[in-house]
Amino acid sequence: MSHPIVFPSAESQSSVSHIRVDQDRLWNALQELGELGAYRDEETGLHGVRRLALTDQDMEGRRLVMGWMQEAGLSLRVDQIGNVYARRAGAQDVLPPVMIGSHIDSVGTAGKFDGCLGVLGGLEVIRTLNDHGVITRRPIEVAIFTEEEGVRFGTDMLGSAVAAGRLGLREALETTDRDGVSVGAELEHHGFAGEVQVPITAPYAYLECHIEQGPILAADNTRIGVVRGVQAITWKELQLTGRAAHAGATPHSLRRNAGLAAALVTVRLNEMVESGEYGQMLATVGRQDTYPNLINIVPSNVLMTVDLRNPDAAAMERAEADLNTYLGDVERLTGVSITSRTTAKTPPVAFPVEMQDLVAKSATNLGFSYAEITSGAGHDAGEIAALCPAGMIFVPGLYDGISHNPREYSTPEACADGINVLLQAAVELAN
Repeated sequence: MSHPIVFPSAESQSSVSHIRVDQDRLWNALQELGELGAYRDEETGLHGVRRLALTDQDMEGRRLVMGWMQEAGLSLRVDQIGNVYARRAGAQDVLPPVMIGSHIDSVGTAGKFDGCLGVLGGLEVIRTLNDHGVITRRPIEVAIFTEEEGVRFGTDMLGSAVAAGRLGLREALETTDRDGVSVGAELEHHGFAGEVQVPITAPYAYLECHIEQGPILAADNTRIGVVRGVQAITWKELQLTGRAAHAGATPHSLRRNAGLAAALVTVRLNEMVESGEYGQMLATVGRQDTYPNLINIVPSNVLMTVDLRNPDAAAMERAEADLNTYLGDVERLTGVSITSRTTAKTPPVAFPVEMQDLVAKSATNLGFSYAEITSGAGHDAGEIAALCPAGMIFVPGLYDGISHNPREYSTPEACADGINVLLQAAVELAN
């Protein structure tokens, strides 16, 4: 159950209004963490990050950050799905904490900022409070959530969804990657099957700072994004089963071409987006594995993924229903059988107005321009919002806001701007 947010008087905030984070320390932490799981990207020629959830690289990154947390005097706990909570005591330590969080797992072709800014920014808030001897009324916790990206195990925001109770622990632990390795097995292997029960006890409030992952802030030269909420996300995995045949000797009428069926689905998704019938929906076929994948053989099998995004829940439901109807049409047209499995589904989330106002006020007090923005990507904040009032801060990214790519980049100044807003908002909540 959410706690009502009660803000302190302006006088009680006067002792922290002048405090700023250490920009160089924050930047150096981002760069050092970015070396773990680093690889050279062939497409861009840049060094990217590949730190998939619960791999050795992810564990190396966690232990680095957890070491920094302990050096900052934080006490660490791990829950049953491997989420890490690092706690700084408050003057009234029995009160529910203000939680700051994000993730450090990555997609296979990542930059150094996605998720990491939120975790290391939370750590920088703690370090800054330590530097200035500030004691907050409530405790502050910095969280690292497990498998936010969903790349390895197919369910995005897995750790925070379990922490918030949307996803059951057993289901999550039994989820497997492409090689059949389960989440539970990896947690045991790496020693991160913690004892803190899930769903977790509700924090007082939750804040997350993140790179925008889009072009809006940079295009308008705006320093801070005040996030209104997160749009709905549905992931589907389609298995298309046809029949292999010789490319030259099999007439068209006798083919059951799984490749053709996959192409029809892809084109239909594009038509649905362009029709405008489903609001601001986006649709992406991100993965397509074809078998036997040979030039002179009609494909017998295709595995493809569908990523649907929509800020409107009703429009999303219509789109899913219409897509399912169309899959039946494709089966009848091509003779290919199609099975559909939903691997992730999160509703749209609107952050409370008082949390948006807090972020906007903190930005204004620091002299930063801001814009209201709805997140196109999913975030842990969208899950923890089920437990307590949640808010998000966006910072601009360069190069058209590209993310999930080694070109992802935000400046040291922009990162510090966002974490300074985070610092002010977190302390106000914690007092």
